[in-house]
Amino acid sequence: MSQLNRQLFNEVMVPNYAPAEIIPVRGEGSRIWDQQGRDYLDLACGIAVTGLGHCHPVLAQAIAEQSQKLWHISNVMTNEPALKLAKRLTELTFAERVFFCNSGSEANEAAFKLARRWGNTQNPEKNEIISFYNGFHGRTLFTVSVGGQEKYTKGFEPLPGNITHLPYNDLATLADHISDKTCAVVLEPVQGEGGVTPATEAFLKGVRELCDQHNVLMVFDEVQSGNGRSGFLFAYMGMGVTPDILTTAKGLGGGFPIGAMLTTAKLAETLAFGTHGSTYGGNPLACAVACAALEEIARPETLANVQARGAQLRQGLQQIGERYSLFEEVRGMGLLLGAPLRDAWKGRAKDVVNAGLKHGVWLLVAGPDVLRFAPALNISEADLAEALRRLDAACAELAGSAGAAVA
Repeated sequence: MSQLNRQLFNEVMVPNYAPAEIIPVRGEGSRIWDQQGRDYLDLACGIAVTGLGHCHPVLAQAIAEQSQKLWHISNVMTNEPALKLAKRLTELTFAERVFFCNSGSEANEAAFKLARRWGNTQNPEKNEIISFYNGFHGRTLFTVSVGGQEKYTKGFEPLPGNITHLPYNDLATLADHISDKTCAVVLEPVQGEGGVTPATEAFLKGVRELCDQHNVLMVFDEVQSGNGRSGFLFAYMGMGVTPDILTTAKGLGGGFPIGAMLTTAKLAETLAFGTHGSTYGGNPLACAVACAALEEIARPETLANVQARGAQLRQGLQQIGERYSLFEEVRGMGLLLGAPLRDAWKGRAKDVVNAGLKHGVWLLVAGPDVLRFAPALNISEADLAEALRRLDAACAELAGSAGAAVA
């Protein structure tokens, strides 16, 4: 076989990604190692997916045990791991019914289809979906259309219709627009891809009131903010509101692909037999791993660590930002934080990521102007301190280069 390197990627893969030059080959906890054996502290977690770090022993054991029992049967039958996982999700959240799928996009697709179908049962004209600029809800045609970022829809027209985008955290504009023809208001409690921007409590409570007033469903996309990432099992639990539908994926499987849509028993009746489905959704292997992950995430010790390490990360980033005049602020919840760059650094978020990689720390961007941090929920104080030290060194080098260029 050809040498497994970045050049081979260009030769065999569709060019819709631009991966880093390094290729990780092993991970453990909050560290990964590349082909040369160099270690990197991971503050990205596969875009908030490996919430318990790499190769967590409890998850590895769950995969090993289930792999010797049953992998897949499709939804012509149910299975024990799916029933167990659905039961725990309903015990731990507002939800009474669960639909399993394979990704966040599929979870949102199910939620939006449910909202539209429910709206049609109320009134043939009740089918408008309201979402917000800079939102992100997936990569299917329906979900990118509901998402409020033109860069993801341009060139894929014609798009599904009757979707309205409004400014995030702007309750007055929503109040002016929402009507009895609206079937759902869809939002992320913390916009991830759009810049790691949290919704205000006043905004969320106002959205809930408007939805109740107009008989509209409130849909929370917690694909990224859910599964402990906010410091709560789901972010809505710390925001004083309860949605009608919640979607989740990413950290739910700790790295194994699985997604879920959670809702009430009454709303679930809308998706009657044959109205929606998934061949792989809820397969025994994925659900067994997710059961193990959910129990670890829901432990009070895990959520307490998210709060403590979130405060440590926030303080460390603020210090780095002040030292190099780099960040405008640090925002977010728990261990989902964003650091928008100051004017002099605008457009250089990727440069900071690349510098970090050079110094052995892996982070993310949320657009060209915002750095995004989503480390493991169980990252240790020592590992996070070392990651911040490496990021500081990377920023010092960048700042020095910028100063030299100006001189």
